[in-house]
Amino acid sequence: MRVQNVFPILLPSLRERREDIPALVTHFVKLFSRRMGKQVDSAPPETMAAFQWYSWPGNIRELQNLVERAVILSRDGVLPNPPHKRRTGPIIVSLQQTQALPSSITSEDSDRALIVETLEQAGWIVGGPRGAAAKLGLKRTTLLAKMRRMGISRPVDQEGTDARGVA
Repeated sequence: MRVQNVFPILLPSLRERREDIPALVTHFVKLFSRRMGKQVDSAPPETMAAFQWYSWPGNIRELQNLVERAVILSRDGVLPNPPHKRRTGPIIVSLQQTQALPSSITSEDSDRALIVETLEQAGWIVGGPRGAAAKLGLKRTTLLAKMRRMGISRPVDQEGTDARGVA
């Protein structure tokens, strides 16, 4: 009988090695897309940012499982935002936010910031092809429900009119 030596390799948790996440996501995407016979050509920057800014309490195995689910849900060769177990929808993180996100920011805070930023860019139009819901990849009713839950409403200026000049 041959005895194998075991050498412990100590690595910091995944949340402390966020720079490794894109390479790990790419590796798992290739592995699962090949295994499932699906072609996944790209992961949008927002998707990669969402993977990088999640806290990863389940570490590498959770990342692996979520990439597998994302490959299953992928359409047209594009990896969707990761569907996390504790959330009902995808994590939404913008690239501009990733530059300034402190490690203690919650996904709700980042969702809120992205929704407000997108609403401002869309002129506070929620529905329609150029509305914020379409830009976020959400149904209009889902975005309205999120806005209600987060207390997001169109800002009113000092004259009592909203951003469009309507009283």
